[in-house]
Amino acid sequence: MITLALSKGRIFEETLPLLEALGIRVAEDPDKSRKLILETNLPDVRIIIVRASDVPTYVQYGAADVGVAGSDILREHEAGIGGAGLYRPLDLKIGRCRMMVAVPEAFDYETAVRRGARIRVATKFVSVAREHFAAKGMHVDLIKLYGAMELAPLTGLAEVIVDIVSTGATLKANRLRAVEEICAVSSRLIVNQASLKTKRPAVQTLIDAFAKAVT
Repeated sequence: MITLALSKGRIFEETLPLLEALGIRVAEDPDKSRKLILETNLPDVRIIIVRASDVPTYVQYGAADVGVAGSDILREHEAGIGGAGLYRPLDLKIGRCRMMVAVPEAFDYETAVRRGARIRVATKFVSVAREHFAAKGMHVDLIKLYGAMELAPLTGLAEVIVDIVSTGATLKANRLRAVEEICAVSSRLIVNQASLKTKRPAVQTLIDAFAKAVT
């Protein structure tokens, strides 16, 4: 049995065409089903639905053999608790966006950086943000949030946010502007190292099929 970890939303929707190209069809729509383990048309392949930030953990510890996770999630995971046990063979070229530093339109970020001002930064990517600002020699107070980051500057909780930006429309609607790109983001196929050894024929076949579907 091969277990594939996916999260609901954009990644799931953009992974479906790739799965179909592999001949894998999911039996149920996760948005309409309460089930967290979904069967497929192949008796030896199943899908588990987990929170996006949990995908690397399920794969790292072998609860899933394979997963699809954003490179933003993977970078935070590896900076936090380490990525031992994870193999990243493919960029699936889906879920593309950018991790950005954003501030209110009236906030003079450039002057704050130049003067070495201490600023408050709201983000769910605490480890990545810490590395980014440390590399710039900036002193920051990091505030971990899980919800809408755009609210933090509007309420005075933080002067700066680090968040994922796709079109920039949400920033603009909340009178924020992007001032720095930390990294480009896309979804990656990740594989448990032990599964690659113990289930090599099946896992390698799946990797090869994904590679062919992407190209």
